Amino acid sequence: MPERLPEEPTVRTTEGVVQGRRRQGHAVFRGIPYARPPVGALRFAAPASPQRWEGTRQAAQFGPVVPLSLPIDVGPPQGTDWLTLNVGTPDPGAAGLPVLVWIPVGGYISAASSDPMYDPAALAEAGLVVVSINCRVGVESYAFFDDAPPNRGFLDQIAALEWVQRNIAAFGGDPDQVTVGGVSAGAGSVAALLTMQPARGLFRRAIAHSVPGLHSTPALARQVTAALADRLGAPAPTAAAMRDIDPWHLAAELTSFNADLPAHRESWGRLTETGTALCPVVDGEVLPETPWAALSGARASGTELLVGHTRDEFRLFSVMSGRRGTFTEQDARAALELLAPQPGGADAYRAGFPQAGPEELLETVYSDALFRMPSQKLAEANAAAGGTSFLFELRWTAPALGGALGACHSLDVPLAFGTLDSPVGAQLIGDEPTPEALGLSREFREAWVRFVTTGDAGWAAYRPDQQLTRVLDAESETVPYPEQVSRRIWEGHTPAPFDLS
Repeated sequence: MPERLPEEPTVRTTEGVVQGRRRQGHAVFRGIPYARPPVGALRFAAPASPQRWEGTRQAAQFGPVVPLSLPIDVGPPQGTDWLTLNVGTPDPGAAGLPVLVWIPVGGYISAASSDPMYDPAALAEAGLVVVSINCRVGVESYAFFDDAPPNRGFLDQIAALEWVQRNIAAFGGDPDQVTVGGVSAGAGSVAALLTMQPARGLFRRAIAHSVPGLHSTPALARQVTAALADRLGAPAPTAAAMRDIDPWHLAAELTSFNADLPAHRESWGRLTETGTALCPVVDGEVLPETPWAALSGARASGTELLVGHTRDEFRLFSVMSGRRGTFTEQDARAALELLAPQPGGADAYRAGFPQAGPEELLETVYSDALFRMPSQKLAEANAAAGGTSFLFELRWTAPALGGALGACHSLDVPLAFGTLDSPVGAQLIGDEPTPEALGLSREFREAWVRFVTTGDAGWAAYRPDQQLTRVLDAESETVPYPEQVSRRIWEGHTPAPFDLS
């Protein structure tokens, strides 16, 4: 008789039964709704509880991609059931497995849990249950309306974490051993969740790679939303006035709106240097204050936190935009005036990096202001709040493009997921990963698995007096924080919300 193939795995959630697929020694369940589609009357509203279903729901395909504001091709819109998540588990019949919930948000304008870079295979093989979520971004989330709740993407993330608490045990996971993680705007989301009252108790640990210091005041956010509404011809900058505009049209308009940000430099100041007009708003309600202020001021408790950045954060953007090698003294002066801490930050950078030309100065202040200093200061603030922080810097140079990318933004993600053969992984690392790349990937992944499982990343925790940091390279080492010049320039300064100039 022919060998009987195992049946596809099924799991009963609180909303109904889902059937996934077996692959590469683990089980995957995709496109599971954790909230109702945010369209119609639910457009720009807080996420609503998902509807129940009868029978067995097929969970083999990813849910539709949320409207993105990036010049990338994700194909035609596939539907509006955007608020879905995916689960990769070593064994749905297991119990007590540690859980990683990944927030794949970039620039607060994109989120695609279907990206092969986030394939859970290697982490599931190592014993983790991996959940990746889709949540609202761009206008759908961060446009600031007086007639709608702010920071709707954060509310989506909380709803997804609530779903995990209700259901992850049925997939073999332990709801008391949940780690939430993300890179870039996903890391900014993690930082916000650390300090948000509704998120407390929904996770135990946190991973944050390349934390951005991007927040707006309500005054600036209102003006940005008003300018966007005027561009769209909406009668008013309200949710009611914009609810009937096609979401993908809004996303496309935001892409071009972001490209025009420099025209608003005089009134919008620092925001215009970020490339994104919409970001989380310190609204006093959903997000009462920035994470650094909340943790430093003991208004939020610390946790077990794995946080870090790459050495050359901004290099990816300068290379991919075609600007690498073209930055002038005028460009450097504008960046230093807007992004360096004031007063005296521009002079401090020139004194601290006396041999640096305009391009190096510009890349350094962008890397510091947008990612490196927010990450380092989050480690420090979390430790001050009673938590345990494990800080890292990725120093290894990406082999692609002859090394021109350096240790750039996002290089750490395919290394940690073990997805070196994904499109982004191959773009950064090359089609044939070297033994060095494979070894570094293994080290990153082992640190993640150890941290998610035990709360210990495998190197000494960060303390303000020692500042011990894991520098990840071909030969990794634990040393005092390597970006000391930048750290001293930013001493006494924490990322502040962007405001009207």
